Formats: sequence, structure tokens, C-alpha cells
Amino acid sequence: MEMTDSMAVSVTALDAQRRRLNVISSNLANAQSTHTPGGGPYKRRDVVFQSTPVTSPFQRTFRQVATGPGAHALDGVKVLRVHEDSKPGQAIYDPRHPDADKKGFVKMPNVNVMEEMVNMIGASRSYEANVQAINATRTMMSKALEIGR
Repeated sequence: MEMTDSMAVSVTALDAQRRRLNVISSNLANAQSTHTPGGGPYKRRDVVFQSTPVTSPFQRTFRQVATGPGAHALDGVKVLRVHEDSKPGQAIYDPRHPDADKKGFVKMPNVNVMEEMVNMIGASRSYEANVQAINATRTMMSKALEIGR
């Protein structure tokens, strides 16, 4: 495996975690949004990841050779889709709210702020780990160049 292949895997993870952080930020920003353009309260969103092949000259050769049982391909990650959570939110009693129904209840978004904060920390840690992996690869490449001198 080329050292740049490991960087390519980390780059795909950086992009996926960046998109996950954007979705989490949107969830947090809309945690109190009781009315959306589509009608009704905001629905929490979450990303669905999928492994994706990292293509490089080495990878193409590797896929041709490693077809036996237990063979591992070099895969990165991508966001397959952004999924809308269908779980209903709470209904609170607030008859003065502009989105209250005839009984005075307001349907709230299904966003749990604490859960989203935990998800944000996890995504941030994953992002940081991939940045560290890229930096470690860069350091190894530079050391390899020094050996050749």
C-alpha cells in the first residue's frame, strides 16, 4: 500500500465527518423550530455512512490480486444519504404560541440537544483522529525521504 492511500482513506473520513457535523449543527439550530416550509415541526436528521473504494494504481492491482477469502480492500467512507428521523417530538401546552393547535398544544421538534452535543463531540474526535493520521503519514513520508538522502 502506498502511503498516499492511507491519506486518501483519511480524507474521505474527514469529508464524511464534516458533513455529519453540518447535519448536527442544523439539528441544534432547529431544536426549537416548530414550523418548517414543509409544515410541522423540524425533524431531526442523521447521516448514513457507506464504505467506498479508494482508487489508486495500487488499489486497482490489489483488488485484482486479493480476491480470495479474507481479502481486504482499501475502503474509505462516504455519506450515503441524510436520513430524516420519523420519531415524533413532544407536544407541549402553550395556547399563546402561533403554532398551537385548537387544544393549545404545540408539536416540538424531535431533537434531543444533549444527544446532539454527544454526537458532535464524537464527530469532532473522529475528525481530529483522521487529521492526526494524515499528519503521521506526512511525517513518515518525510522520514522516508530523509533515509533516501
